[in-house]
Amino acid sequence: MTLRLGSTVVSPTADEPAVQVRGLVKRYRTTVAVNGLDLTLPRGQVLALLGPNGAGKTTTVEICEGFLRPDGGSVRVLGLDPVADAPRLRPRVGIMPQGGGAYPGVGAEEMLRLVAACAAAPLDVDWLLRVLGLEGARRTRYKRLSGGQKQRLSLACALVGRPELVFLDEPTAGMDPQSRLLVWELVAALRADGVSVLLTTHLMDEAEELADQVVIVDHGAVVARGSPSELTATDDQQLRFRTRPGLDTDVLAGALPAGCVVSEPRPGTYVVRGTITPQVASTVTAWCARHEAYAQDMRVATRSLEDVFLELTGRELRS
Repeated sequence: MTLRLGSTVVSPTADEPAVQVRGLVKRYRTTVAVNGLDLTLPRGQVLALLGPNGAGKTTTVEICEGFLRPDGGSVRVLGLDPVADAPRLRPRVGIMPQGGGAYPGVGAEEMLRLVAACAAAPLDVDWLLRVLGLEGARRTRYKRLSGGQKQRLSLACALVGRPELVFLDEPTAGMDPQSRLLVWELVAALRADGVSVLLTTHLMDEAEELADQVVIVDHGAVVARGSPSELTATDDQQLRFRTRPGLDTDVLAGALPAGCVVSEPRPGTYVVRGTITPQVASTVTAWCARHEAYAQDMRVATRSLEDVFLELTGRELRS
Protein backbone atom coordinates (compact mmCIF):
# COMPACT_ATOMS: atom_id res chain seq x y z
CA MET A 1 0.00 0.00 0.00
CA THR A 2 1.43 3.41 -0.99
CA LEU A 3 0.25 6.62 0.65
CA ARG A 4 2.36 8.85 -1.62
CA LEU A 5 3.55 10.95 1.31
CA GLY A 6 7.23 10.96 0.43
CA SER A 7 7.14 13.94 -1.92
CA THR A 8 6.00 16.30 0.84
CA VAL A 9 8.04 15.03 3.78
CA VAL A 10 10.83 17.42 4.75
CA SER A 11 14.19 15.67 4.47
CA PRO A 12 15.29 14.86 8.02
CA THR A 13 18.71 15.69 9.36
CA ALA A 14 20.66 13.03 11.20
CA ASP A 15 20.72 15.02 14.45
CA GLU A 16 17.04 16.04 14.49
CA PRO A 17 14.69 13.34 15.82
CA ALA A 18 10.98 13.53 15.13
CA VAL A 19 10.36 13.75 18.89
CA GLN A 20 12.93 14.48 21.60
CA VAL A 21 11.78 14.56 25.24
CA ARG A 22 14.23 15.16 28.09
CA GLY A 23 13.41 15.19 31.82
CA LEU A 24 9.71 15.87 31.21
CA VAL A 25 7.70 16.80 34.32
CA LYS A 26 3.98 17.53 34.56
CA ARG A 27 2.05 18.09 37.79
CA TYR A 28 -1.65 18.37 38.51
CA ARG A 29 -1.77 20.07 41.92
CA THR A 30 -0.25 17.46 44.26
CA THR A 31 -0.15 14.68 41.66
CA VAL A 32 2.98 14.18 39.56
CA ALA A 33 1.64 12.74 36.29
CA VAL A 34 5.01 12.70 34.48
CA ASN A 35 8.21 12.48 36.46
CA GLY A 36 11.47 13.06 34.57
CA LEU A 37 10.51 11.13 31.44
CA ASP A 38 12.91 10.77 28.48
CA LEU A 39 12.13 9.44 25.02
CA THR A 40 13.44 9.81 21.48
CA LEU A 41 11.59 8.99 18.26
CA PRO A 42 14.01 8.90 15.30
CA ARG A 43 12.74 10.04 11.92
CA GLY A 44 10.90 7.42 9.90
CA GLN A 45 10.38 5.03 12.81
CA VAL A 46 7.41 3.84 14.88
CA LEU A 47 7.59 4.24 18.66
CA ALA A 48 5.00 2.58 20.91
CA LEU A 49 4.44 4.28 24.27
CA LEU A 50 3.01 1.66 26.63
CA GLY A 51 1.83 1.77 30.22
CA PRO A 52 -1.12 0.99 32.49
CA ASN A 53 -3.94 3.46 33.03
CA GLY A 54 -2.66 6.55 34.83
CA ALA A 55 0.97 5.92 33.90
CA GLY A 56 1.39 9.30 32.16
CA LYS A 57 1.09 8.24 28.50
CA THR A 58 -1.73 10.57 27.48
CA THR A 59 -0.23 13.52 29.33
CA THR A 60 3.11 12.96 27.62
CA VAL A 61 1.51 12.73 24.17
CA GLU A 62 -0.65 15.82 24.75
CA ILE A 63 2.47 17.79 25.72
CA CYS A 64 4.20 16.62 22.53
CA GLU A 65 1.12 17.66 20.56
CA GLY A 66 1.25 21.13 22.11
CA PHE A 67 -2.05 20.91 24.01
CA LEU A 68 -0.39 21.01 27.45
CA ARG A 69 2.58 22.95 28.78
CA PRO A 70 5.22 20.99 30.70
CA ASP A 71 6.21 22.00 34.22
CA GLY A 72 9.80 20.91 33.64
CA GLY A 73 12.14 19.42 31.08
CA SER A 74 12.33 20.02 27.36
CA VAL A 75 10.27 18.85 24.38
CA ARG A 76 11.19 19.23 20.72
CA VAL A 77 8.92 17.99 17.94
CA LEU A 78 10.36 18.08 14.41
CA GLY A 79 12.98 20.41 15.87
CA LEU A 80 10.39 22.88 17.17
CA ASP A 81 8.75 23.79 20.48
CA PRO A 82 5.23 22.28 20.29
CA VAL A 83 3.69 25.25 22.16
CA ALA A 84 5.72 28.29 21.09
CA ASP A 85 6.04 27.09 17.48
CA ALA A 86 2.53 25.62 17.17
CA PRO A 87 1.52 27.56 14.01
CA ARG A 88 4.60 26.27 12.16
CA LEU A 89 4.38 22.75 13.56
CA ARG A 90 0.73 21.79 13.26
CA PRO A 91 0.60 21.67 9.43
CA ARG A 92 3.39 19.05 9.59
CA VAL A 93 1.73 16.81 12.21
CA GLY A 94 -1.26 14.45 12.09
CA ILE A 95 -3.18 13.66 15.28
CA MET A 96 -5.58 10.77 15.78
CA PRO A 97 -7.13 11.16 19.25
CA GLN A 98 -8.87 8.24 20.93
CA GLY A 99 -12.62 8.56 20.50
CA GLY A 100 -12.55 10.47 17.22
CA GLY A 101 -13.24 14.16 17.91
CA ALA A 102 -15.45 14.98 14.91
CA TYR A 103 -18.67 17.01 15.05
CA PRO A 104 -21.63 14.67 15.86
CA GLY A 105 -23.87 15.99 13.07
CA VAL A 106 -21.33 16.17 10.24
CA GLY A 107 -21.08 13.53 7.51
CA ALA A 108 -17.94 11.43 7.17
CA GLU A 109 -16.96 12.84 3.77
CA GLU A 110 -17.83 16.40 4.80
CA MET A 111 -15.63 16.12 7.87
CA LEU A 112 -12.69 14.77 5.91
CA ARG A 113 -13.01 17.45 3.22
CA LEU A 114 -13.12 20.13 5.93
CA VAL A 115 -9.82 18.88 7.35
CA ALA A 116 -8.32 18.50 3.86
CA ALA A 117 -9.19 22.12 3.06
CA CYS A 118 -6.83 23.22 5.83
CA ALA A 119 -3.85 21.39 4.27
CA ALA A 120 -1.51 22.83 1.65
CA ALA A 121 -1.30 19.62 -0.41
CA PRO A 122 -3.87 17.14 0.89
CA LEU A 123 -4.28 13.56 -0.17
CA ASP A 124 -7.19 12.79 -2.50
CA VAL A 125 -10.27 12.52 -0.26
CA ASP A 126 -12.08 10.01 -2.46
CA TRP A 127 -9.01 7.75 -2.51
CA LEU A 128 -8.58 7.96 1.24
CA LEU A 129 -12.24 7.15 1.90
CA ARG A 130 -11.90 4.14 -0.39
CA VAL A 131 -8.63 2.94 1.20
CA LEU A 132 -10.12 3.15 4.70
CA GLY A 133 -13.37 1.42 3.77
CA LEU A 134 -15.56 4.49 4.31
CA GLU A 135 -16.95 4.87 0.79
CA GLY A 136 -20.32 3.49 1.83
CA ALA A 137 -20.49 5.84 4.80
CA ARG A 138 -19.75 9.09 2.97
CA ARG A 139 -23.01 10.77 3.96
CA THR A 140 -23.47 9.03 7.30
CA ARG A 141 -23.40 11.46 10.20
CA TYR A 142 -20.56 10.97 12.62
CA LYS A 143 -22.85 10.08 15.52
CA ARG A 144 -24.33 7.27 13.38
CA LEU A 145 -20.99 5.66 12.52
CA SER A 146 -19.91 2.49 14.25
CA GLY A 147 -17.00 2.65 16.68
CA GLY A 148 -14.64 1.20 14.11
CA GLN A 149 -15.83 3.63 11.42
CA LYS A 150 -15.26 6.56 13.76
CA GLN A 151 -11.72 5.35 14.39
CA ARG A 152 -11.04 4.99 10.66
CA LEU A 153 -12.42 8.48 9.96
CA SER A 154 -10.22 9.88 12.72
CA LEU A 155 -7.23 8.15 11.11
CA ALA A 156 -8.18 9.58 7.71
CA CYS A 157 -8.29 13.08 9.21
CA ALA A 158 -4.83 12.55 10.69
CA LEU A 159 -3.37 11.43 7.36
CA VAL A 160 -5.09 13.66 4.80
CA GLY A 161 -2.62 16.53 5.27
CA ARG A 162 0.44 14.39 4.38
CA PRO A 163 2.08 14.75 7.82
CA GLU A 164 5.72 14.14 8.65
CA LEU A 165 4.77 12.89 12.11
CA VAL A 166 1.58 11.13 13.24
CA PHE A 167 0.31 10.68 16.80
CA LEU A 168 -1.99 7.65 17.12
CA ASP A 169 -3.84 7.16 20.42
CA GLU A 170 -5.28 3.64 20.65
CA PRO A 171 -5.68 3.52 16.84
CA THR A 172 -7.51 0.17 16.64
CA ALA A 173 -9.82 0.54 19.66
CA GLY A 174 -13.28 -0.78 18.76
CA MET A 175 -12.19 -2.14 15.38
CA ASP A 176 -13.02 -5.55 13.94
CA PRO A 177 -10.10 -7.79 12.86
CA GLN A 178 -10.27 -6.66 9.22
CA SER A 179 -10.13 -2.96 10.13
CA ARG A 180 -7.34 -3.61 12.61
CA LEU A 181 -5.26 -5.34 9.93
CA LEU A 182 -5.88 -2.39 7.59
CA VAL A 183 -4.56 0.05 10.19
CA TRP A 184 -1.47 -2.11 10.69
CA GLU A 185 -0.84 -2.02 6.94
CA LEU A 186 -1.28 1.76 6.90
CA VAL A 187 1.22 2.23 9.73
CA ALA A 188 3.73 0.06 7.85
CA ALA A 189 3.10 2.17 4.73
CA LEU A 190 3.67 5.37 6.71
CA ARG A 191 7.02 4.07 7.93
CA ALA A 192 7.98 3.07 4.38
CA ASP A 193 7.18 6.63 3.23
CA GLY A 194 9.48 8.10 5.87
CA VAL A 195 6.70 9.25 8.21
CA SER A 196 7.39 9.03 11.95
CA VAL A 197 4.68 7.52 14.18
CA LEU A 198 4.19 7.75 17.94
CA LEU A 199 1.40 5.46 19.09
CA THR A 200 -0.15 4.42 22.37
CA THR A 201 -1.90 1.08 22.67
CA HIS A 202 -3.00 -1.44 25.26
CA LEU A 203 -2.60 -4.26 22.71
CA MET A 204 0.82 -5.80 23.21
CA ASP A 205 0.68 -7.78 19.96
CA GLU A 206 0.01 -4.50 18.14
CA ALA A 207 3.11 -2.93 19.65
CA GLU A 208 5.20 -6.02 18.81
CA GLU A 209 3.96 -5.98 15.22
CA LEU A 210 4.30 -2.24 14.49
CA ALA A 211 6.96 -0.67 16.68
CA ASP A 212 10.65 -0.22 15.97
CA GLN A 213 11.07 0.97 19.56
CA VAL A 214 8.96 0.47 22.68
CA VAL A 215 8.96 2.70 25.76
CA ILE A 216 7.14 1.37 28.83
CA VAL A 217 6.16 3.94 31.45
CA ASP A 218 4.71 3.56 34.93
CA HIS A 219 3.97 6.23 37.54
CA GLY A 220 5.18 8.87 35.10
CA ALA A 221 8.66 7.44 34.53
CA VAL A 222 10.26 5.11 31.99
CA VAL A 223 10.72 1.58 33.34
CA ALA A 224 11.98 -0.05 30.12
CA ARG A 225 12.89 0.84 26.56
CA GLY A 226 14.20 -0.97 23.50
CA SER A 227 13.05 -2.85 20.43
CA PRO A 228 10.41 -5.57 20.95
CA SER A 229 13.06 -8.24 20.39
CA GLU A 230 15.41 -6.62 22.91
CA LEU A 231 12.72 -6.36 25.56
CA THR A 232 11.58 -9.97 25.13
CA ALA A 233 15.05 -11.52 24.87
CA THR A 234 15.65 -14.16 27.56
CA ASP A 235 17.53 -17.36 28.19
CA ASP A 236 14.39 -18.75 29.81
CA GLN A 237 12.34 -20.89 27.40
CA GLN A 238 8.61 -21.34 27.60
CA LEU A 239 6.32 -24.19 26.64
CA ARG A 240 2.80 -22.83 26.15
CA PHE A 241 -0.34 -24.89 25.67
CA ARG A 242 -4.09 -24.77 26.21
CA THR A 243 -6.32 -27.31 27.88
CA ARG A 244 -9.14 -27.50 30.42
CA PRO A 245 -8.82 -24.71 33.02
CA GLY A 246 -8.16 -25.24 36.71
CA LEU A 247 -5.93 -28.32 36.58
CA ASP A 248 -3.47 -28.97 39.42
CA THR A 249 -0.23 -27.34 38.24
CA ASP A 250 1.63 -28.43 41.38
CA VAL A 251 1.39 -32.05 40.28
CA LEU A 252 2.82 -31.18 36.86
CA ALA A 253 5.61 -29.11 38.41
CA GLY A 254 6.56 -32.07 40.64
CA ALA A 255 6.90 -34.36 37.63
CA LEU A 256 9.11 -31.95 35.64
CA PRO A 257 12.90 -31.54 35.95
CA ALA A 258 14.24 -29.21 38.63
CA GLY A 259 14.09 -25.55 37.59
CA CYS A 260 10.83 -25.82 35.65
CA VAL A 261 8.00 -23.57 36.83
CA VAL A 262 4.36 -24.04 35.86
CA SER A 263 1.69 -21.33 35.83
CA GLU A 264 -1.81 -20.72 34.48
CA PRO A 265 -1.72 -16.97 33.60
CA ARG A 266 -5.21 -17.13 32.06
CA PRO A 267 -7.90 -19.80 32.53
CA GLY A 268 -7.03 -22.72 30.28
CA THR A 269 -3.65 -21.29 29.19
CA TYR A 270 -0.62 -22.93 30.80
CA VAL A 271 3.05 -21.97 30.67
CA VAL A 272 6.05 -24.09 31.61
CA ARG A 273 9.23 -22.03 32.08
CA GLY A 274 12.70 -23.54 32.16
CA THR A 275 14.82 -25.72 29.89
CA ILE A 276 12.32 -27.22 27.45
CA THR A 277 13.26 -30.68 26.16
CA PRO A 278 11.29 -33.40 24.38
CA GLN A 279 10.97 -35.12 27.76
CA VAL A 280 9.29 -32.01 29.20
CA ALA A 281 6.78 -31.96 26.35
CA SER A 282 6.12 -35.69 26.87
CA THR A 283 5.53 -35.13 30.60
CA VAL A 284 3.04 -32.36 29.85
CA THR A 285 1.16 -34.57 27.39
CA ALA A 286 1.01 -37.42 29.91
CA TRP A 287 -0.23 -35.05 32.64
CA CYS A 288 -3.03 -33.83 30.37
CA ALA A 289 -3.95 -37.42 29.49
CA ARG A 290 -4.27 -38.34 33.19
CA HIS A 291 -6.83 -35.54 33.46
CA GLU A 292 -8.57 -36.77 30.28
CA ALA A 293 -7.70 -33.48 28.59
CA TYR A 294 -6.00 -32.63 25.30
CA ALA A 295 -2.92 -30.38 25.17
CA GLN A 296 -3.82 -27.95 22.39
CA ASP A 297 -1.73 -25.36 20.56
CA MET A 298 1.47 -26.57 22.25
CA ARG A 299 4.49 -24.51 21.25
CA VAL A 300 7.87 -23.41 22.54
CA ALA A 301 8.32 -19.66 22.68
CA THR A 302 10.27 -16.90 24.35
CA ARG A 303 8.41 -14.51 26.62
CA SER A 304 6.05 -12.04 24.97
CA LEU A 305 5.90 -8.27 25.30
CA GLU A 306 2.80 -8.79 27.44
CA ASP A 307 4.88 -10.90 29.85
CA VAL A 308 7.47 -8.10 30.08
CA PHE A 309 4.78 -5.46 30.55
CA LEU A 310 3.12 -7.35 33.41
CA GLU A 311 6.45 -8.10 35.07
CA LEU A 312 7.30 -4.40 35.09
CA THR A 313 3.92 -2.85 35.89
CA GLY A 314 2.19 -5.59 37.91
CA ARG A 315 -1.07 -7.44 37.41
CA GLU A 316 -3.38 -5.36 39.59
CA LEU A 317 -6.16 -3.37 37.95
CA ARG A 318 -5.65 0.39 37.54
CA SER A 319 -8.49 2.89 37.64
